[in-house]
Amino acid sequence: MSLFSQWNGMAEMDREPEENQAFWNEYFEIETEAYKKILARKEDFYENKLSALAEEFEMSSVVFAGFMDGINTSLIKEYDLDKLKEGSKIRLELDFEKLYYNMLEAKAKWLYTLDAWDDIYSEDKRRAIRDQWRADKQAKSTKIGRNSPCPCGSGKKYKRCCGMK
Repeated sequence: MSLFSQWNGMAEMDREPEENQAFWNEYFEIETEAYKKILARKEDFYENKLSALAEEFEMSSVVFAGFMDGINTSLIKEYDLDKLKEGSKIRLELDFEKLYYNMLEAKAKWLYTLDAWDDIYSEDKRRAIRDQWRADKQAKSTKIGRNSPCPCGSGKKYKRCCGMK
């Protein structure tokens, strides 16, 4: 069983609500400390075996695999999480703009409000990323032409189908 599968098993385990909340609170504290370390290094990335990085970030290898799930899409080079092993070579080189955007997407306020972001991006740059994130979330209206195919899938023109009044 892969480390990532083990993490998913831990994360999805049936627990009492209080136990589940305690599990996630503990994970979010560990995650926050990891991001503080990563953001403090800015352009200087972490690179080592998974087990060594897990130790450096004070996590078990299984929990680090879960951490990789959260950070993976913000890395310059993404990893196949199911193939991660303790000896896998990991390079945590980040696209910080993507990381900030992904933190907004995850609604991880405890992460995108970290003071360490002040040394990465100005408030104006972070506001621009937030504005882009909000714009990406807005529904786009598309006007249907009278002679366009009907979006219901009937195969008829819109004016002869759902467009009839």
